[in-house]
Amino acid sequence: MLDFGKFKSADCSGFNRRSFLKTSAAVPFAMGSDLSLLQAAQEAQKSGRVKSVILLWLWGGPSHIDTIDPKPDAPMEYRGPFGTIPTKTPGMHFSEMLPRMAARTDKFSVIRSMQNSNNAHPGGGNVGLTGFEENAGPIQPNFGAIVAKDRGQQGALPPFFFVGRGIPRDLPTRIVGYGGGTLGKAYDPFLVSASETGEVNIPTLEMLDDINPARIHNRRNLLQQLDNAERSLESAGIEDWHRSHQSAYGLLTDKKARKAFDLTQESRRTRDSYGQTTFGQGCLLARRLAQAGVPYIQVNWSEFVETYTPNADFGWDTHIYNFELLQDRHCPILDRAFSALLDDLHQRGMLEDTLLVAYGEFGRTPKISKRAAREHWKDCYFSLWAGGGIEPGRCIGESDDKGEFPITRPITPLMAGTTIAELCGVGAKKRAEMKVLDGGSVIHELI
Repeated sequence: MLDFGKFKSADCSGFNRRSFLKTSAAVPFAMGSDLSLLQAAQEAQKSGRVKSVILLWLWGGPSHIDTIDPKPDAPMEYRGPFGTIPTKTPGMHFSEMLPRMAARTDKFSVIRSMQNSNNAHPGGGNVGLTGFEENAGPIQPNFGAIVAKDRGQQGALPPFFFVGRGIPRDLPTRIVGYGGGTLGKAYDPFLVSASETGEVNIPTLEMLDDINPARIHNRRNLLQQLDNAERSLESAGIEDWHRSHQSAYGLLTDKKARKAFDLTQESRRTRDSYGQTTFGQGCLLARRLAQAGVPYIQVNWSEFVETYTPNADFGWDTHIYNFELLQDRHCPILDRAFSALLDDLHQRGMLEDTLLVAYGEFGRTPKISKRAAREHWKDCYFSLWAGGGIEPGRCIGESDDKGEFPITRPITPLMAGTTIAELCGVGAKKRAEMKVLDGGSVIHELI
């Protein structure tokens, strides 16, 4: 058990936050004119650089102070019990709970000035995945649905996957912005999950014991005839159903598509490197789906935000036992899985055209609560970015000395989604035609 009466701090001598900000925070004007930045973004978009996006959704709100943005010089009631360690990026330190990630910051960049407008579940999650409040009007599409509509389905595999046990939710309510939103249910994600041992489950395709792909193929021929006789029933609802129906059949009857879900194709060493956890094996499955050409894969840390509640699967909503959970479970799992995925993509030459992003809906209160834990904190948190043309090794943005608020310009989920879309080739004109990401701007510091 941790001794909360003896908080540790690390030696940060020689680290001047103000000077570091000027040299490393990548403020747009320090990089050149707005015009040159816009041109760089346009060139990235035109090149079609990103073929696949893997978003690691850290559902529940990870503590930024105890992970990516430690405050060793803050008062005891803020800094927490963990020490800090240097990273590959000069002047930037992580919590001692993330040693593997700290050793790889030359391959990814960090944003420490994220800010959400909603401090609750699942409203903050909706903003995190769509850029908009859920009650501000029609439900806006998930970032993955936007990419999926632009790319369309090519082959048997659907263009947008959720990897995890279910649609993210808290106990009473699920995120409403998980799917197609205003673009239609045809662009909802296709749900798959992987167990701790790498067994893949596809709920949509669960079949009775006496049903096999060959028999389903025969039934498909019958349905084809019925479809030809019922063309007059075309409508938006039936069209949405038809697309989902085709995706399901494609996965069952296409050998190449089914192979993408077979984690036994990987070596034991590779599978073990990700860790024997649902999140770790889910990250491995995401890499295989990206390798198979799926445009957008969202890996959900958990279905429920809660930790110790009925049906919970240890989300990041650590209102109690924050430090124990981070030490014994959350940080080791994230550290291992993120690092393995980053290494795997790099070694396979996939980082050039695969965008890897990781963040949650918000952070946690910088000041430790009376329960020796941390509550929700929307005003400052972090995100991680790698591949797809992202400049690695950068620390973008800065929070104040207690980790309460950004002292550089806040980066919003809408900006994150716009950047993802831009790098995937969904430029301003396409976004306007789809009527999505209205008012969003690119995070130029990343490009």
